Order: sequence, then C-alpha cells, then structure tokens
Amino acid sequence: MDGVVLAAGEGTRMRPLTADRPKALVEVADRPLLSHAFDALLSVGVDRLVAVVGYRSADIVAHYGDRYRETPIRYVRQAEQLGTAHALRCALSTANPPLVVVNGDNVARANLDAVLARHRETDAAATLLVERVSRAQAKTTGVVEANADGRVRALVEKPDDPPSTLVTRGFYVFGEPIDPAVRLVTPSARGEYELPAAIDLLVHAGHRVEAVPLEGWVANVNDPADREAVAERLRSLSDSENRGENGE
Repeated sequence: MDGVVLAAGEGTRMRPLTADRPKALVEVADRPLLSHAFDALLSVGVDRLVAVVGYRSADIVAHYGDRYRETPIRYVRQAEQLGTAHALRCALSTANPPLVVVNGDNVARANLDAVLARHRETDAAATLLVERVSRAQAKTTGVVEANADGRVRALVEKPDDPPSTLVTRGFYVFGEPIDPAVRLVTPSARGEYELPAAIDLLVHAGHRVEAVPLEGWVANVNDPADREAVAERLRSLSDSENRGENGE
C-alpha cells in the first residue's frame, strides 16, 4: 500500500525558517516535519512512501535519498502549488489506490490505524479523520457534514458560514474512485483545486465516504509559534513515557 505526503508548499508563514530550506525540512522537536509525516504513514503499514514536493525539492531529495527507515521513497514534483487535490493528482501518476494520504505539515499522536480499519470494513471510497472544533476554526479548513453513524453527506473547504463544526484533520484513506474525482475538480474561489471538493464529488456520485472521530491529537505546524507549541507537546509526551517506563 502506498502512503502519500503532500509536502510541496513553500511555507511562507514559517519565515525566516523557510528562507533557506523547504517547510518539510523545518525541524520540530529535533526532527524534520516530513519525518513526522513519514512515521505516521509507516505506523499504519504502508510499504512505499510517495512525497509530493515543490519548493526547494532538491533539498528534500538530498536529505532523504531513496529510502526512509528501509521503506522506499518516490518523489513527485508539483511544479505549481495549485491546491491539495492537484497535489494528489500529481501523486497518482505513480501512487496506486488504495492509498493513505497525510498533510505534510501535520504532527499526529492519534488513532490513525482506526481510519484504515474503518476504510477496509466499509469498503469506502474515502475515509477521513475528523474532529469537532469551534466555528471560528471551522472557517479555516475542510468542513464535514456526517450522519451519526459516520457516513459523510457533504464537504466544503473554508466556508464563510460552516454547516457544521466537524473538520478534516489531514489524514485520509482513498480507494480507486479518488483518481477520477481529483481530475474533475474545478478551481475554488481561491483559485485552488481543493481535496475536500474532490471528496464531495465522491459523495454526490453515490460513493461511500466515512468519517472517523479523532482520538488523541493532530497539530498543524503553520508558523514558528505552532512549531514551538508542538515541540513542547512532544517533549512533554516523551517525558511522561520515560517516567512510565521507569516506574515513576
């Protein structure tokens, strides 16, 4: 099974850290963001990594080479950052569904394996990790409308008036129908090809799309303040685990 990381962005909000390196190589708790994403994929059993790269992509290739922890890596270049659906469309030139997709600027300590398990149990076209947030937060990301049993009814990206406060958390499992869906997406008002729009096409075409509630946490690393907050969270988690191992 292929695991895809969407990691082509320039990371302008991370300046000055991204002035001389891609966002994917910015370190969080002494490890590059992309390593955190790769580890998330390996934790659910992928056997090949596909990295969608763009800004300073040669730096990423030079850092990782063709393997990460003995798992092969393929690189796909997104020459223009035209949105997450466009990035996944680029990846599908080499990645084969079913596949797992993660946002490259996320760090997770969460029930990722439950998303893959639900996907297999239901034979869904797409399965999403979701979380309930505030209405203000919902305006900034992909919003999900779902039934009580987790069946998704609709998705919309960054709505001015969110129809719910359930949002995507940057971890997805997709079946074969995602390929035509990302090809059919049209640009949003922001001029981007959005992944939630592709998933919404799946829903309205009658495909099964499932949502799995987040257990644990997922953090977006968008700016230096996020980086420090996530690093502190990881350090606290590591300290807690070490105390547990030592019987404290």
